[in-house]
Amino acid sequence: MTKTRKKRLSLALINRVLIMYVSCGSLDNARNVFDEMSKRDFNSWAIMIAGYADNGEYEEVIRLFACGETMNVELGEQVHGWLMKSGYGGDLFVGSSLISFYGKIGCFEDGDMVFDQIGSRRNVVVWTARIINNCKEERFREVFEVFNEMGKEGVRKNSFTLSSVLSACSKISDDGNCGEQVHANAIKLGLASKSYVQCGLVNMYGKFGLMNDAKRVFDMNESRRNRACWNAMLTSLVQNGCLVEAIKFLYQMRAAGVQPQELWLNKLRSLCGSEVIEIK
Repeated sequence: MTKTRKKRLSLALINRVLIMYVSCGSLDNARNVFDEMSKRDFNSWAIMIAGYADNGEYEEVIRLFACGETMNVELGEQVHGWLMKSGYGGDLFVGSSLISFYGKIGCFEDGDMVFDQIGSRRNVVVWTARIINNCKEERFREVFEVFNEMGKEGVRKNSFTLSSVLSACSKISDDGNCGEQVHANAIKLGLASKSYVQCGLVNMYGKFGLMNDAKRVFDMNESRRNRACWNAMLTSLVQNGCLVEAIKFLYQMRAAGVQPQELWLNKLRSLCGSEVIEIK
């Protein structure tokens, strides 16, 4: 019997143990087995979620569903139905989890339906889940519109919201106008120096060739720069043909103990000659 076959058999047997415990009402034992599983499939998640739902433990259904790795549409719709029937339809955490789930499986209309059903009680997590779905669907202009609507409703954005919107702005052909508005909003909220936002701004300005703005943002918060921000600046320099500056920047990265992204390091080597760049 092959190793793969053994793994499949092992997983199938463990799922049977889960069914046995759930059928006997021993959810604690089932959960212990589930938590110790090194690999889970759709059946593993479905057994546990169904067990909690049948036992009326909807808090656990929500927790499992929120962190679930399964991408099965049928299971998601069943969980959605269970939660609606049990009175959790208005829960903001449930709502954001459902929006994210439908986005992951490409059912964006269902995600939008959940968003609309929540209504005026939507918080930053719910709005951000909607924005991320729009990004996945490549509705980049709509991302910016949702961002503005969010502001009109008085919902305070966080750094994750801003970085997601900046990612969309970098793909809108408007010479960076939308991105500049998001930047102004980030400054107003005191979030422009947050690492996720800083990285998004560097990337966005670099995409439009606005290298002075990209450099100004990069230099803004030296103490909080992460590896992604350094590499965003390197990417911007290479993409805009600033090769001499890019080489100098590589040595800055080395001095700061930051590893450059291999893709752009190799790109720079191919453009300038491998003997010119030896960063280790």
